[in-house]
Amino acid sequence: MDTAFTHLLAMLGGIADPRRAEGKLYELPHVFLFSILAVMAGANSYRAIHSFMDVHLHRLKETFGLNWKRAPAYTTVRGILQGLAAGDVEKVFRLHAQILNESAACQGMRVVAFDGKTLRGSFDNFTDTRAAHLVSAFAADTALVLGHLEIDDKSNEIPAVQRLLGELGLAASVITVDALHCQKKLSNEPLKEACASSPR
Repeated sequence: MDTAFTHLLAMLGGIADPRRAEGKLYELPHVFLFSILAVMAGANSYRAIHSFMDVHLHRLKETFGLNWKRAPAYTTVRGILQGLAAGDVEKVFRLHAQILNESAACQGMRVVAFDGKTLRGSFDNFTDTRAAHLVSAFAADTALVLGHLEIDDKSNEIPAVQRLLGELGLAASVITVDALHCQKKLSNEPLKEACASSPR
C-alpha cells in the first residue's frame, strides 16, 4: 500500500537484518518505522514503543497492509533495534534527509549550521559510560538534520565537523560553526571556509 512513508520504508529495507532467516514474524522496516513514530510521539523506552504499537495496531495494520496478530513484544523490538549497524542506519537517514532537503529547499544560498550536543539521559553510571556527544549538520531553510556523528571520548568537535563537512558535500553553502573551530592552525580547507562564514 502506498503511503507517505513508502520511500522511507524501502530505504529502511536496505538495512541488514540482524536476525536469522527463520521465524521472522515482524518485518524490520515496519518495526523500525513504528519505533521512530513512537519516539516522536514521546516514547522513551522499549516498553513505551511496544505500547505505542499496541495502542495503534489497528490503524497501523490498515495503513500499511499488515497481517500482524499483535504488536511485537518490547524484547523483540529491543533485539531488532540493538542489533542494527549504526553506520547502515546513519546512511539511510542521510539519504532520506538529502532527498527531503532537495525537494523542499528554497532558492538562493543554503545555510547549514554545525553544532554539538550532549544527549540527555545517554550516560550509564552502572557501567561508568559517559553521555553521548553528537555533532549535527542542520539545514536552516528546510529545518532538516542532514547528518550527525558521535564524538569519541578522546576527541572533540573539530575533527567530527571536518569529517561531516567532507561527507555531506556542502559546496556553495553558507556554513556556521562555534568559535572553537576558528583556530589558526586548522589546515582543513572546508573548515577554513566554515570559519570565514561563521558569525563572530
